[in-house]
Amino acid sequence: MRQESNKGVFVEQSFYTEILRSELIPAMGCTEPISLAYAAAECRSLLGELPEKTIAECSGNIIKNVMGVTIPNTDGMKGIESAVASGIIINDPTKGLEILSGMDDTLLREVCAYKERYPIDVKLLESEKPLHFILSMFCNGNYAKIEVMDTHMNIVRKELNGNIVFSAECCSSNVESSMNGACSMSIDGIIRYSESVPLDAIEPILSSQLEMNSRICSLGLADQWGAEIGKLILQTEDNSILAKMKAYAASGSDARMSGCVSPVVINSGSGNQGITASMPVKVFAEEKGYSRELLIRALAISNLVAIHERRKIGRLSAFCGAVNAASGVSAAITWLVARSPDKVKAAVSNTLAIAAGLICDGAKPSCAAKISIAIESAYLGFIMASAGESFKPYEGIVKSDVERTIDGVAEIARDGMRGTDTEILRVMLDKSSR
Repeated sequence: MRQESNKGVFVEQSFYTEILRSELIPAMGCTEPISLAYAAAECRSLLGELPEKTIAECSGNIIKNVMGVTIPNTDGMKGIESAVASGIIINDPTKGLEILSGMDDTLLREVCAYKERYPIDVKLLESEKPLHFILSMFCNGNYAKIEVMDTHMNIVRKELNGNIVFSAECCSSNVESSMNGACSMSIDGIIRYSESVPLDAIEPILSSQLEMNSRICSLGLADQWGAEIGKLILQTEDNSILAKMKAYAASGSDARMSGCVSPVVINSGSGNQGITASMPVKVFAEEKGYSRELLIRALAISNLVAIHERRKIGRLSAFCGAVNAASGVSAAITWLVARSPDKVKAAVSNTLAIAAGLICDGAKPSCAAKISIAIESAYLGFIMASAGESFKPYEGIVKSDVERTIDGVAEIARDGMRGTDTEILRVMLDKSSR
């Protein structure tokens, strides 16, 4: 029995460790335009020559998340055309989501010249998948096609001159699917794992997140980026721990949404979610004097709770991902203070009950303000749970236990808000009201 039990612990720990390893990866810039740039480099490589025409068919969520965000290393460029042209010219898919790190002044001039000379046509792709796009490139009678679906580097099809040269199932990177049902995520499992996993199994992953995300947050506070939400919070609010948590995370988004070249470690495919899930926990732990080990274990809780919730929703939605990341923060700081699974679960439910109405209208500077609001909700959820208070079952979206509450929120975000998503995009594209 003990051997069987030990085997189960090993499987569960391997499961969660692999989730952290696969989800917490570096990216430079907003992940939607970077995904387009990466796929464009893949498509050009497949074509084997510089394309004379490109068609980018993109789902509504891709369009809305690329419209308002600045692409790093491009001197302020925005938009799908700029992202695709950058990938074509850099032409190095091996860099993955850090492909823009290869841009220099010479290549940037080539990108500008390429956009002037060759058409890149953007079309709306009618798809049930929020994260979905197809790039088609043409030159000298040849064409290549790349299709990406569900996750930012998940190429599901490569086609050259009508021949399928690569095809894969959607969600091939989903760790839960690859484990054949041996484990499934839960708040109880996340807490159990984070408390017991050997520190050396997770510290390299989470130390990298701390280092990269701290750097961009410091840059956000030091320089002028976006609407400077992080700076404004520090200038106008008291010197409380909550103000510091909000300001530090918001400043990272200030910089990232406005083209800062410093990479971040993402969560659930999103740099903003990676910043939100990590930086407030760091500030809280350091202000309260918790050890490095406890900080690392709390970060595991925060990141995994965010991933657990987001996997039920999908990478992109009309539901703001900062809420999922913030509920991870609430779980982590509650665990640090109370070390009680029941209070951790109450904090998650409280945060979702408070902040579930926050919508996603694309990546842009106001994301920093939404992160601030989400963290404030997380902190209130933590204060309530620490005091033994929680919203009662069937008061609004709160259910009888935290997993049912998470499922309910996921149903709203994934299914119920599809119409909202369509209307958000319509409003964003409506030039008549500008």
